[in-house]
Amino acid sequence: MSTSQEGTQTNSVIGAEHIEWVQNLTSRARTAMNSVLEGKDEAVGLSLIALLAGGHVLLEDVPGVGKTLLARAMGKVVDGSVRRIQFTPDLLPTDVVGVNLFNQETRHFEFRQGPVFANIVIADEINRASPKTQSAMLECMAEGQATIDGQTYPMPTPFIVVATQNPIDMEGTYALPEAQRDRFLTRISLGYPATSDEVDLLDNQIQNDPLETAAAVTNLEQITQARTIVRHVSASRALREYIVAILHATRNDQAILLGSSPRGGVHLLRAAKARAALSGRTFVTPDDVQALAPYILAHRIIPRDGDDAELAADLIGRVLSRVPVSTNQ
Repeated sequence: MSTSQEGTQTNSVIGAEHIEWVQNLTSRARTAMNSVLEGKDEAVGLSLIALLAGGHVLLEDVPGVGKTLLARAMGKVVDGSVRRIQFTPDLLPTDVVGVNLFNQETRHFEFRQGPVFANIVIADEINRASPKTQSAMLECMAEGQATIDGQTYPMPTPFIVVATQNPIDMEGTYALPEAQRDRFLTRISLGYPATSDEVDLLDNQIQNDPLETAAAVTNLEQITQARTIVRHVSASRALREYIVAILHATRNDQAILLGSSPRGGVHLLRAAKARAALSGRTFVTPDDVQALAPYILAHRIIPRDGDDAELAADLIGRVLSRVPVSTNQ
């Protein structure tokens, strides 16, 4: 799609050619990321949906299963700035967002940006940092800006945080507060690879770094344009009412202590639009919502029997089975 075509489409209804363009772009990115990771196509697909929907990704699993590799692979295929922050208990908020330093020559304070000012920020083991440092990410993730000493600094565009998290019961971890988890569009668990995939991993990664062969297959302008196209994917009123009914069901379920926030519905609709585009459609269907709801809503609820990821996903599945789908959608 040419630049002139791209500029025209943002002010008009999207057509099949725009959806096809997004499909081709994400297909190249998916292929490139799958060449780095073994047997993680589902996680790769979800991360690309988050990228197109303009949301942040929380990768939660035990150490060593490829969480950081997935985040770095996404950064590699997108030709933008990528920075990694290793979260540790002694990390300070200023280590994340930056600090004002006094310049002896000019006799003025100058702002030195922290690593959060990048297109893709890899927040590695985010729950190893203290709650105070974790909260430094909230404004950046929710509003796309950081405020330091009363001065507001915008994040670059696009801006996405790909955070990795170890299980809460592991030593030296701090649970992410609900307010921060709600900022993530999706939570993904990679899991252990299948036997054949793990054998291939040993064969391919012992002597070579898989990221060395990965190359950028898109750029920031194309990602921004793809996001614009995805936002124009249509969703009927009945479809939006279906999403709201799911949210209300999580709030009225006796097995759920805290139901999903309204932001959960916004993120679910954005992700469903991205999935529809990747499926070659200009409109969202209930299947898009149902396929993504466990990944978008599970980390936003708190089960009465304990804050467990698998239990939360199971409860979302039970909610989906009870909420009727309108035939008008």
